[in-house]
Amino acid sequence: MADLQTFFESTLGQVVTVIVILILFLTILISGKSKKPDTKALVISAILVALSMVLSSIVLFRMPQGGSVTPFGMLPIALAAYFFGVRRGLMVGICVGLLNLIIAPYVIHPAQMLIDYPLAFGALAFGGIFRNVEKFPLPCVYLFGVLCRYACAVLSGVIFFGSYAPEGFNALTWSLWYNATYLAVEGAITAAILFIPSISNFFRRLRKEAEGDQVTAR
Repeated sequence: MADLQTFFESTLGQVVTVIVILILFLTILISGKSKKPDTKALVISAILVALSMVLSSIVLFRMPQGGSVTPFGMLPIALAAYFFGVRRGLMVGICVGLLNLIIAPYVIHPAQMLIDYPLAFGALAFGGIFRNVEKFPLPCVYLFGVLCRYACAVLSGVIFFGSYAPEGFNALTWSLWYNATYLAVEGAITAAILFIPSISNFFRRLRKEAEGDQVTAR
């Protein structure tokens, strides 16, 4: 799929991707339960997208066949789901995935592109279904989101990168192991911090400020 790789490296491909991102931001603006424009949600979402990109660019450890450990690079997407619910969190995650596609595209198949970029980052928002649990809502949101992203990474690894499996592994066991080596490390470090009561309470206060007088998003 060299043509698809070339497309996303081209000016046209990048312009098209930016247009899709802008449409997603517009959807964030008007996708609340009240259906009224919500500039606060839009601004906070844009900040979280930018924060995710900045944190993801700081690589603590890079895996040889893709994937890296970053300082909290996945957390802003989980925060979007925690603040605003799955729907808006999903759009924030997809925006982050598309920006990564612009900055460092690696495309060998259309399905692989979808799984590794918009779906993998968007999957981090599915933890938002736990945003209203009584105890430890943010750690639950984050950990389930990481698990969903891990599932996407494993699926992509099995389908498109199974040939890289070393002796003693098949495509599934290698993908399970390989993707856990970086996602589990970052996930465990971040989750440990989120379980600290003062940190958890801080983000809970931010959520209340982000929601304002809105009806809680679903």
